[in-house]
Amino acid sequence: MTLDRRLTPARPDVAAAHLKGKVEALRFVEGERRRVAVGHVGIRRAPGPDAMLETEALHGEEFVVYDELEGWSWGQLETDGYVGYLPSAALTAELGASPTHRVSALRTLLFPQTSIKVPPLDALSMNAVVSVAAEEGKFVALHGGGYAIAAHLRPLGVYEADPVAVAERFVGAPYLWGGRTSLGLDCSALVQTALASCGIAAPRDSDMQEAALGSALALEEAQRGDLIFWKGHVAFVRNADTILHANAHAMAVAVEGLRNAIARIRDAGDEVTSVKRLA
Repeated sequence: MTLDRRLTPARPDVAAAHLKGKVEALRFVEGERRRVAVGHVGIRRAPGPDAMLETEALHGEEFVVYDELEGWSWGQLETDGYVGYLPSAALTAELGASPTHRVSALRTLLFPQTSIKVPPLDALSMNAVVSVAAEEGKFVALHGGGYAIAAHLRPLGVYEADPVAVAERFVGAPYLWGGRTSLGLDCSALVQTALASCGIAAPRDSDMQEAALGSALALEEAQRGDLIFWKGHVAFVRNADTILHANAHAMAVAVEGLRNAIARIRDAGDEVTSVKRLA
């Protein structure tokens, strides 16, 4: 059986206990569930700050740790199953109260008190989750400390209606391979983030999304909200004439003419591989 390394918490020396009998490893462990305690943190292919960025974990997300080495935790992100290394200092073993709200703004600031004039503690990105303890005017107090702007949060289970409209709010955000926030994100993260804001779970990478999401249709039938795929790339169809995508050509989230994008990418050697419509 071939297992996707991106989603399989297994190394030659250690693997998740549930993989026993499926992979070979010197030892199998149950893992320890921890919560991301910072605004966002990179999940890397190897334990080091200069290692390749695979994806990012957001505040409040859970991460199952299977091994620790010199300040780095190796494990799996619960949100989409991605496996990698992140700094142990970014995690807390105190899971605390269950999340009640998610960040609906591109970013919101976390303050130490109910004042916008004090230096913020951190910045939380869209779809980060928090646990609200009480409302205090325009602020909400969070379990675990800090105050967030109430208008920047939505209760869990309350979703946006149009993922393209969510993605349009990121226009101009820089392109970052492996990024998941408005400080920088890649094509599949833009899709994953916008869909999550609408209550639709999506895998992390474009090839996974192409395999898992929606039903196929002809390019000529594409309409707003459909996904168009190339090898290693995905974009939202914005309307009959334009797409919206995070791309390394513009090095940003940008609106691009559909036909121009198809021709440009064809010139680079890639054709459209599919168009998908979500249910």
